[in-house]
Amino acid sequence: MPGFAIPFYLAHPRLRRLERDQFLDVEGASRAECMRIMRHEAGHAFQHAYQLQRRRRWRELFGKSSTRYPEYYRPNPASKKYVQHLRLWYAQSHPDEDFAETFAVWLKSPSDWRRKYRGWPALKKLEYVDELMAEVGWRKPVITSRRVIEPVRSIDKTLAEHYADRRRKYTVKFPNTYDADLRRLFSEEPRHRHNEAAASFLRRNKAEIRRLVSRWTGEYQYTLEVVLNDMIGRCRDLRLRVGSPERELLMNFSVLLTVKTMHFLYSQGRRDWIAL
Repeated sequence: MPGFAIPFYLAHPRLRRLERDQFLDVEGASRAECMRIMRHEAGHAFQHAYQLQRRRRWRELFGKSSTRYPEYYRPNPASKKYVQHLRLWYAQSHPDEDFAETFAVWLKSPSDWRRKYRGWPALKKLEYVDELMAEVGWRKPVITSRRVIEPVRSIDKTLAEHYADRRRKYTVKFPNTYDADLRRLFSEEPRHRHNEAAASFLRRNKAEIRRLVSRWTGEYQYTLEVVLNDMIGRCRDLRLRVGSPERELLMNFSVLLTVKTMHFLYSQGRRDWIAL
């Protein structure tokens, strides 16, 4: 189809509030984030309108569009074969998503992508999109249908069911190996026994910690919330106390969670894969 949809929760302020309440974050809520999604979806629309996936060079660079979409994918965060646009290295999930992400980066600013991706294998894909759009950009699309895919009236899934499914997909269990790190950050010494409990400190600051680590890693805030709650439980079981200045402790804990998150993504992945 030469068109695209947007996330349903962007359609109304009440739905945005529900998304934040259920998932702690609203992807696309800001103008900049919304435009990132729109540029990506425009890439899909152009691909389908001009049937670009049928071109030999397209398949050589991006792969076969007919590849079955997976429910989960396992990215390589260090790979330079793909552009980085949406979170969690989304270009690596499927050939169509690789093209849409490449198109989105190309569309934003030619000077930016030429500079940022200089020396990356992904630059070949960007240069190909640049050539491709110069060729087909003014032609009449091959596909011009305005048929609506999955109209709202045909959807019988409730919001409660939708969010229950999402929580199952994005709930992970990091290996419970952070006791030693928690002991290094917090204190078991008797002289700190009257200080604030580490569990209380983390509960009080976890919203800020989630935002920081989500921005650095691309991980969903909901997933980080689950892991933070596990760490809070361990701090409570170990009876740890605050023994350092608050800002220093907040930064050090955020770095710890970032390192654990990146290690988890590199070495194991979410249930070995990231939910698509």
